Amino acid sequence: MRDTPRPQETVGGTWSGPPQLRSGRALAHTTGASGSGSPHRSDSGPPQTPRGGRRSDLIDRPGTLPPVPGRSNSRILLTLLTLAVLLFALITWQVAVHGPLARADERLSDSLVHPTRGWALLADLGGIAVAVPVLLVVLVYVGLRARRAGTERWWREPVGAGLLMAAVPAIVVPLKELVARSGPPVMGPGTGFYPSGHTATAVVAYGSATLLLLPWLRRTYARLLVLVSCLALNAAVAVGLVVRGFHWPLDVVASWCLCSALLILLRLFVLRRPPAPAPSP
Repeated sequence: MRDTPRPQETVGGTWSGPPQLRSGRALAHTTGASGSGSPHRSDSGPPQTPRGGRRSDLIDRPGTLPPVPGRSNSRILLTLLTLAVLLFALITWQVAVHGPLARADERLSDSLVHPTRGWALLADLGGIAVAVPVLLVVLVYVGLRARRAGTERWWREPVGAGLLMAAVPAIVVPLKELVARSGPPVMGPGTGFYPSGHTATAVVAYGSATLLLLPWLRRTYARLLVLVSCLALNAAVAVGLVVRGFHWPLDVVASWCLCSALLILLRLFVLRRPPAPAPSP
């Protein structure tokens, strides 16, 4: 774009030359001027800082501010899912080839086993007769709460968690047959101890119940109580299985990894937060 001189009017006529700055008017239209000849910034203009100069989009898309909270949570869950799957694959490979990790696992088990009735009672907390009824009660409760709240497809989360629980035997039993690991000496001859079925049942039942309950609990102490109870029940089942001699430690750890991955998938694709209650006038 060229700057061509244009005719300028004067008292005596016209002459050609560059445009001239008119005193008292040009400064009034420059950025940051509050009036004629005032060089300071106007209070109505945007602040000259990187934070104040940026405008966030009304529609969230990659690269805009502020970041989308759900997107970062999904990335964390996907990272945990990847770690759980990789750790499960590593343990399965070591057990299948009876590698150094499996041999160390057997030596550790020899020092932990104390086959008494008390430890067996803890292991029973992971049985179908105990864990599944707890999950069913929670499924009914959450379903009723969601229906009363007017949630669209209120049945989706209870049905999803129930299907995941039903899928546990379909996943664990073929793995037991494929790996065919023998049990600790107190269990006698036989195979099919890897991964632990009781551990898988406990993790999915108590874990799914916790994931479904937490969004509906408004008080912090109630949420903390449910979360601690879930962790305590799963820890009790694991200790009971290992100390009683029902399973090797790696059988339990592998089930934790496998079923943690299943719970993450449930959280990513099925579970959602209930609608927030309307503020009181």
